[in-house]
Amino acid sequence: MRREIDKELNIESEEPPPEERFEIPLKNGELFNLAGIHDRNLKALRAHLNAKIIAKNDSILITASPPEDLNLAKNVVEEILNILRHRGSVDVDDVETVLRLMSDNDQPDDAKTPSGFSTIETPQKPIYLRSANQEAYYQTSQSKDIVFAVGPAGTGKTYLAVAMAVQALTRHEVKRIILVRPAVEAGENLGFLPGDLKEKVDPYFRPLYDALMDMIPPDRVKRLIERNTIEIAPLAYMRGRTLSNSFVILDEAQNTTAEQMMMFLTRLGMHSKALITGDETQIDLRNKDESGLLQAPQVLKKIKGISFVQLTEKDAVRHELVRRIINAYSDYHNGNNNDKTEAF
Repeated sequence: MRREIDKELNIESEEPPPEERFEIPLKNGELFNLAGIHDRNLKALRAHLNAKIIAKNDSILITASPPEDLNLAKNVVEEILNILRHRGSVDVDDVETVLRLMSDNDQPDDAKTPSGFSTIETPQKPIYLRSANQEAYYQTSQSKDIVFAVGPAGTGKTYLAVAMAVQALTRHEVKRIILVRPAVEAGENLGFLPGDLKEKVDPYFRPLYDALMDMIPPDRVKRLIERNTIEIAPLAYMRGRTLSNSFVILDEAQNTTAEQMMMFLTRLGMHSKALITGDETQIDLRNKDESGLLQAPQVLKKIKGISFVQLTEKDAVRHELVRRIINAYSDYHNGNNNDKTEAF
């Protein structure tokens, strides 16, 4: 009856295209790990993909329409299965990473998918890289002695730098880890703060402490600091030193002046490596143009052995809202904010 009415009114009746199916076979015991605790992985997949995902004992059945939705769901599930078979486990963070990356790249590429990324080994746990830029950061740091990693909050600049330092120390590639930060908005006026040097600078180095204790048992971190195998110091205390057989990290480098940056870079001794991390959008210097991090690419770009890695909001591995916040602020500062609604 409906078709007859549509015909009389010259209306073309469009029926939804039939759903297509694809079945992915599973090996014995893979279903439980793939689904995750309380089916968290499956729930994340179903929430983000326009496809029906049915878990069977020996396979995953995917049905979807149009074919683009089926292909995306198929590629995502297969990539998560690749991670499971490569690592022996997979969690909801992996699922969300794959969903983000595969949605950005229609064609899966081993160099752009988590199962093809490296793993940084630390005593406490393995650290998994979660983006192509993070992989580039790691690979560049393996081949170059001085690497600048620049990008917004949450992209893993500091955390991965600490992980690489811990891995190098564990493998006896270096004898010491030296963690450096410009303290108190790059002025380093610590005298007014109560306590000894350690008590003065501890609040500014908390992110580095947190990263260390995530990768090395806390009691061992304490012993390594007491033995000076791990040293944590303000940038001003680097002047006049030569740092040999060390893995040196300069964090929050956007708050160094050009003179401080040159001073730090010329501290590097034999058999040492330096990672410099910073965020160009969070410069605390009174004159932002004086930032050593901004000047470094212009001065050092032609020197072999020094590389620059750029991380973006797509590499953010914190809460999903972090990437949106970064984008929102970037749009605002670039004049792309067209929302005239007043805030109260």
